[in-house]
Parts: sequence; C-alpha cells; structure tokens
Amino acid sequence: MIVSTKGRYALRVMVYLALHGTEERIPLKEIAESENISQKYLEAIMSTLSKAGFVDAVHGKGGGYRLNRSAENYTIGSILKLTEGSLATVSCTTQGPAACSRATCCHTLPMWERLDKMVDEFFEGITLADILTEQQ
Repeated sequence: MIVSTKGRYALRVMVYLALHGTEERIPLKEIAESENISQKYLEAIMSTLSKAGFVDAVHGKGGGYRLNRSAENYTIGSILKLTEGSLATVSCTTQGPAACSRATCCHTLPMWERLDKMVDEFFEGITLADILTEQQ
C-alpha cells in the first residue's frame, strides 16, 4: 500500500486544522502556504473533505475551513479511506469489480486479508488528537 500525495496532504491539512480548533476558520491560502501545498490541489482536497462532512467550509470574505467536530472524533483511517478509496495492501483484497477472480481457491488470500485488517485497525486506532499529543 502506498498512500498518495492526496492522502498525505489531507492528513497534514486535518492536523493543521486540528491545531486551530473548531472555532477559527482558516483561509485556504493560509493553509496552502503553511503546508506548502499548491492552492489548486488543496482546493480539490478540501472539496472532498467538505463534501464528506469532515470540515465546514465558508466561502467569501472572512471564510475558510475548520473541523466540525473535535480532533478525537477523526481517525486517520477514516481520512485515508476517504482520500485513497481503500487501504487494501494488495489488489486482490479490494471489493467490487476489481475483486480477485481466484478468491475462492487462493491459498494466500487469508494472509492478505489479515494484513489488511491489521492496517485498518492500526489507522483506525489513531485519531487527530493522538497526532497532536505525539507532537508535544
């Protein structure tokens, strides 16, 4: 599993917003400059986060972004799943049309499924608040 720049940047932005709490709205330009992320690329990330209800967005003068709940209520897993689509470690454990046609006879599939479960439990066990605590 390789986490894309979209996933990594989304995590950085969510941590940045968590540092500012749930009251203050942070302008997109400030976030982009602080995190050294292209403003255009950041717009797409923020749109994804906003549509999923992870952040509140207010456009126009005095607008910006903020978390809509406390940092303890966001898992790293939920952010990565939103931006990455999946945390599957190998393609054969993905669901839907890309699912493996050999799943019923594959002897290694249970091992990959256990790995996926470990990855999921790891990321679901870390919150934004945990990240902030580790930084201090």
